[in-house]
Amino acid sequence: MAKRTVKPGAIVIGASSGIGRETARLLANLGTYSKVGITGRRGLMLEDTAQVNPDRFEIAVFDATEEDAVNELGRLINTLGDVELIVVCSGTGDVNEKLDEAVELNTVKLNVEAFTRIVGYAYNYLEVRGGGSLAAVTSVMGLRGSRGAPAYAASKAYQINYLEGLRQKARREKSKVTVTDIRPGSVRTDMMKGEGHFWIPEPYRAAELVVESVNFRRKVCYVSRRWSLVGALLKMLPRRVHERM
Repeated sequence: MAKRTVKPGAIVIGASSGIGRETARLLANLGTYSKVGITGRRGLMLEDTAQVNPDRFEIAVFDATEEDAVNELGRLINTLGDVELIVVCSGTGDVNEKLDEAVELNTVKLNVEAFTRIVGYAYNYLEVRGGGSLAAVTSVMGLRGSRGAPAYAASKAYQINYLEGLRQKARREKSKVTVTDIRPGSVRTDMMKGEGHFWIPEPYRAAELVVESVNFRRKVCYVSRRWSLVGALLKMLPRRVHERM
């Protein structure tokens, strides 16, 4: 990677609330990056994210599901000048036991189609740059299917495998791009739906783990770490047992 004398910037996609908002605020407070670019479709909420330290943020309002989203991301990168870290936090999911088609397709549109465009663009940018860090928020639910939220679990499985594919690609091509998969269990955000939740960290704690994982170039980070136990159990659970749950 070419030597740079000016601090690079960072971008958090989906920074209007939850883990994305807290991650953006933490990155801005740390001062490691020149500025933190934040994106989302709700401008007022992005302004709320930035109000704690407005000089440290660059706001770009756009909907990740729109086909020109990568063009908007490119313009934000150009505004920042140089970006070393891109964190993808945008996502959606609903309990949908009745298999409402609109709910399922809306989940796929953001968690699969938009995710693919944004993450692919981010990886290619960092590769051409000469290296950097790409992190994306997936979910422990992506490890197995879910009767209550079929599209959500399936879309998170897609994301987990997509990121694994990028890590394999980076290793094979000796790339200096680091790809980190952030797998929350339950986090106290608007996305937390249904009952029976446990081990629920606050979004700021999740953000701390995101930044820590990026700094240490981890491949996978569970939020919180004890959710790695659940992840291991889910992967070992026999199919016949899982189908009865």
